[in-house]
Amino acid sequence: MCKDNILSLDNPIVMGILNITPDSFFGGSRVSSHNDLISMAGVMISEGAEILDIGGCSTRPGAEVVTLQEELNRVIPAIQSIAKTFPEIKISVDTFRSEVAKKAISAGAKIVNDISGGTFDPEMIGFVAKNNVVYVMMHSPAMPNEMQINPNYKSVIKDVYSFFEKQLKLYKSKGGNINNVWLDPGFGFGKTLNHNYEILASLKNFSDFGSKILVGVSRKSMINRVLHCSADDALNGTTVINTLALQNGAKILRVHDVRQAVETILLFNKYNSFC
Repeated sequence: MCKDNILSLDNPIVMGILNITPDSFFGGSRVSSHNDLISMAGVMISEGAEILDIGGCSTRPGAEVVTLQEELNRVIPAIQSIAKTFPEIKISVDTFRSEVAKKAISAGAKIVNDISGGTFDPEMIGFVAKNNVVYVMMHSPAMPNEMQINPNYKSVIKDVYSFFEKQLKLYKSKGGNINNVWLDPGFGFGKTLNHNYEILASLKNFSDFGSKILVGVSRKSMINRVLHCSADDALNGTTVINTLALQNGAKILRVHDVRQAVETILLFNKYNSFC
């Protein structure tokens, strides 16, 4: 199984998004055939992605959850193909189902990216903890089809912080290695526009737990609604927000556009060397 040193995070890295779905919010991330999958994966790897994140159940706001079998049918063959074709790349499975996570790890994945942080499937935390799997623990207050219905917090920072505190305690109680957990505050998941920017401005707060921070803002509505553009035209905005996230402590950027994110990190590192 995975060790906590699966990747060096001395410098920020990029996770490329591959959606084996027909309804993800950004069409450019959708994969519709095996040839497309291998081609897109190859391009992302050549551009500098260190992880490929494969998802078979759309989690865009309002999305209906697909059946377990449909999710398995989508992601397991994809993981097997990428693991065979590109054995050097680290594969992440984007799922909140422990059954999918188990089969994905057996198929070659090394990371479980769970939008629910272990709250949608009570078996997930125990699985990733006991099997020493690198685990992306994200915050989402509800399922995708409900999460954007009047999101409300007493304090979004305190509430997300308390969520991580509770879930990390559960994870450690199951024997998990805290070094294997990456935290994702869940931009766009049960958050208003202002909630998203408040989290971005306070991102460093989540470093208190000692875990690396993953940020996924690529082409999301928190950019589109400010710039009055579509997801297709949100690349420049994504680069700006990713830069701010790096300044505030992000170590993993989950993106649709790998080359631009890698360039953002290179420039950030150069600038940071003089600070």
